[in-house]
Amino acid sequence: MTPNPDRVIDIQNLSFTYDHRARTLHFINLEVAIGQRVGVIGSNGSGKTTLFHLLCGLLQPSTGSIYISQQPVIPGAFSPTVGFVFQNPDDQLFSASVWEEVAFGPGNLGLDAEDIQRRVHQALIFTGTEHLVTSPPHHLSGGQKRMVAIASILAMEPEVMIYDEPSANLDLRARRRLIQLLQSSRETLLLSSHDLELIREVCDRVIVLDQGHLVADGATADILGDRSLMEGHGLEVPHSLRFPLPLVH
Repeated sequence: MTPNPDRVIDIQNLSFTYDHRARTLHFINLEVAIGQRVGVIGSNGSGKTTLFHLLCGLLQPSTGSIYISQQPVIPGAFSPTVGFVFQNPDDQLFSASVWEEVAFGPGNLGLDAEDIQRRVHQALIFTGTEHLVTSPPHHLSGGQKRMVAIASILAMEPEVMIYDEPSANLDLRARRRLIQLLQSSRETLLLSSHDLELIREVCDRVIVLDQGHLVADGATADILGDRSLMEGHGLEVPHSLRFPLPLVH
């Protein structure tokens, strides 16, 4: 396969099967342009997290190829091009302080101290966590942990950010801050969430997975507003599209 230079993600004929189980992903083809924000939606078990793990090289495809920034994804090999934010930040945070947490990734890239400090400072400012630098991550609230986990990935300056259920277990204030952060993010985004209002606010494109098949791909409003499509694949049209607010004159 020759990757398209206009695409940051190129996936061709991607399939995956866990040992002794039915096929989880079925011949997925997907291209994502630089700077796009793509919502990945589907009911539980549709293959969203498996797709993300394949993109990060955490799993070996059964068939097909994945290129990110024109480079093949090699299973088991670390790539700073892709940043993955886990659904549960406790699975990601392990350092004694927030500063150490956010500095860990840049430090492993072999950067000098000045560049590490710059990246950490920028990531903390962007996520609004600069006041937490000396705090142990495990003492933070759920929303603060989420932002620190995001900062720890942003500090590595990846080209692609992958978020798996980023608004899970957040209160309304933390969710709103997360949405604002995602809206202002410069990276190409892939974002999985059952929070379809978040998807609507953040993403300009949506793909639908159902039992490992990519069944729909299009503009966010077109996909989320298609009642027969959504209900046919175990989803619901978001409340804001079912009951839009009246225009105020």
